[in-house]
Amino acid sequence: MAKARNDFSDLLVRDKVLSNDQLEEARSMQEQSGAKLQDVLVKMGYCGIDQAMRAFAEFNKLDYVDLTDRTVPASVVELVPESIARENIIFAVEMDGNALKIVMSDPTNYETITKLQFILNKDIIASVAAREQIIEAINRHYGQTETESVDSMLAEFTDTAIDFTDTEGSKGFSGSESGDNEAPIIRLVNLMIQEAVNSRASDIHIEPFAERIRVRYRIDGVLQERDNPPRRLLAPLLSRLKIMASMDIAEKRRCQDGRIKTSFAGKHYDLRVSMLPTCHGQSCVMRILDRSNIQVSIKDLGFSETDYARFHNIIKRPNGIFLVTGPTGSGKTTTLYSALNEMNRPDKKIITAEDPVEYYLPGINQVEVKHNIGLDFARIIRAMLRQAPNIILVGEIRDAETADIAVQASLTGHLVFSTLHTNDAPSAITRLVDIGVQPFLVASSIIAIMAQRLVRIVCQKCKVPYEPPAKELKAANITPEQMKTANFMIGKGCPNCNKTGYRGRRGIFEMMRMTGPLREMTFKREPTQAVRRVALAGGMTNLLADGIGKALKGLTTLDEVLSSCHHDPVNDALPAAPVVPGAAKPAAAPAAKPVGIK
Repeated sequence: MAKARNDFSDLLVRDKVLSNDQLEEARSMQEQSGAKLQDVLVKMGYCGIDQAMRAFAEFNKLDYVDLTDRTVPASVVELVPESIARENIIFAVEMDGNALKIVMSDPTNYETITKLQFILNKDIIASVAAREQIIEAINRHYGQTETESVDSMLAEFTDTAIDFTDTEGSKGFSGSESGDNEAPIIRLVNLMIQEAVNSRASDIHIEPFAERIRVRYRIDGVLQERDNPPRRLLAPLLSRLKIMASMDIAEKRRCQDGRIKTSFAGKHYDLRVSMLPTCHGQSCVMRILDRSNIQVSIKDLGFSETDYARFHNIIKRPNGIFLVTGPTGSGKTTTLYSALNEMNRPDKKIITAEDPVEYYLPGINQVEVKHNIGLDFARIIRAMLRQAPNIILVGEIRDAETADIAVQASLTGHLVFSTLHTNDAPSAITRLVDIGVQPFLVASSIIAIMAQRLVRIVCQKCKVPYEPPAKELKAANITPEQMKTANFMIGKGCPNCNKTGYRGRRGIFEMMRMTGPLREMTFKREPTQAVRRVALAGGMTNLLADGIGKALKGLTTLDEVLSSCHHDPVNDALPAAPVVPGAAKPAAAPAAKPVGIK
């Protein structure tokens, strides 16, 4: 096998961490995304970050340093200014004679090492550590973590009577980066955003109540409360955020939306800001959009092998509608963007209509809905069709007009992607008919419907085997045969996962392809339960079964799966029903005995 430029992966193959097929697939993904091979391998789940970095260090004949519980003397830390450490993602660990030993995630970046030698006026000995560990070490050693910096600022506001009566205007809110001479409220807002980014939060919630302000971060889909600022900081805090998001700071009675662009540690982030008037003041929610997250490949979404093959075949179809359903925050947009990235080639013209545009995709024509000037989904789609696209993405089908135009686009030779808010895949058919689309149009235009949820993944650094409680096994309907091969894992809790036992999320899916029997049932307006029976008999894996499969492999826990989707004994226990795929009308299913939670 030919060696790559940084062929540390051969060591992983040698140690049987990787197979040759996995390595080739990762290299192909690396060429498409431009990311580092070690990052691709970890993201695809083929090896752990610790394994990848150890192999990388061994191949480059460098030391590997584990920073998890390592404490470095302050005299060594102070040799590298905090700004330089954060800008270059480096950390000093010890003095070796007259040379300073530092850790980097990529010591082959000789330009950075040369720059450090010049700035620090010292010889540099480079060693290898995981990027996340370096950032955590920086936060732990430079004035403690950002979290504690926010805490100390809140303590400062609590202990001192600072007058903020003039902060409704532009005074003190220049919008510049954080600095020692800036107003305390500016530093507080910047630190709050930076803390949320470092915590991998997807949302920041600032909620006013009668006696306090509640600040919460949504991390891996779960809200976690932070220390609360004093109630008197509400006005200046919101004014600062409004100015950063280009909103009207004088408007307090109406809803407002805006956008903040910022960057930390060399990565760019967009914050989608929403202001909502409540009884006790304006509530603010900032959704943090990491631009690097749009480079998710289809393989990284969490599909089973069967659903992955189906999904890949569906997005290669020349025309038809592919719907992704699920509640808000279930990863529908990420799934559709991964499909668009897969098809984003020079020979394809892709246009999207979104409300709003969350991520900007190079090479794709994106249009943002603007209701105030009448630029809605329907009008955009009509104009799209005159642009002769191959692929269309409609952010959401909300009304009959949008649905009808999307159907007509699919029938005239376009591949249409869109989302719909339903709890499962079969319900989407009923929903479209209820909106006002004729059943024969639904039957002829839909090629597949996929429902999805997100479940938290067990932390890879503190996971241990465990046996789920009997009530969870019963609720999930785990069979004795499944228990024989089960590999249940749970996280004990460690600094890597913030003591939660989970780190990161993965999708669980329910893929329903439109077959001949399903099209005929749609045309006849058969009830959702009957459609679900035929889909299950035809090979569809429901959400619960897909989640249980991931729990049996140790990727997540049964408790997490059951909290995301419940067991429906009437509709789900039907694989044994005498339904023959391809038959015009399914045979009546016998009454199913209730299984699961009584």
